[in-house]
Amino acid sequence: MNNYLSKSIGSIVADDFRTATIFNKYKIDFCCNGHKNFGEVCEAKKIDIDALTNELDSVINSTQKANVDFQSWPLDLLADYIEKKHHRYIEQRSPEIKAYLDKLCKVHGNNHPELFKINELFSEGAGELAQHMKKEELMLFPKIKGLVKLVEKNDSEANKKPGSVSTIVQAMIAEHENEGVRFKQIAQLTDNYSVPADGCSTYNVTFSLLKEFEEDLYMHIHLENNILFPGTIELEKKVNQAV
Repeated sequence: MNNYLSKSIGSIVADDFRTATIFNKYKIDFCCNGHKNFGEVCEAKKIDIDALTNELDSVINSTQKANVDFQSWPLDLLADYIEKKHHRYIEQRSPEIKAYLDKLCKVHGNNHPELFKINELFSEGAGELAQHMKKEELMLFPKIKGLVKLVEKNDSEANKKPGSVSTIVQAMIAEHENEGVRFKQIAQLTDNYSVPADGCSTYNVTFSLLKEFEEDLYMHIHLENNILFPGTIELEKKVNQAV
């Protein structure tokens, strides 16, 4: 049995992402609140630690191979993956979901006024995420790639690189937390994406896309908060100590 009590939720998922399915089942946030201690989360949510531990052990000890060992990836490769997979997903899906939500508001808004708030929250989130991703792509990711190159080349000019990644990372984490709160509101307003009895096919498609969007966003935030960002800060320390 793994010693989960000494670990954070995020570190457990970082070790084996298959455990994310179990945490989702118990509605435990492993991305924005991944820094929280396993035992403290179980206590706060009144979850049976033994039952949860057994389920996690079952997944981890399964002979099925874990999806991808992202922790073993070079940081520049992980940054590229996040940009090409998760950033592009948001860019492609956001206008599609927004169009569906606009349609739902027109057709079902009278009977389901919560749709207007859902639409408002999603629009705000899509706009904020677009700005957030640009900051990562133009400011943070190039710095990460620069640090990797400095280490590879053992470059003594490392201390001449302007600014620190730590400040940018903290700003990105704060923005992640804002989006986590926003999408929790959407999940509550949709009753965890449950289509009402009078919902049409567009309702089904829209809520399915919203759920998929949330899941992709949480994976995206997990990769950054629990793997990319801590690795980057450690790499920067290594570079600075070598000077």
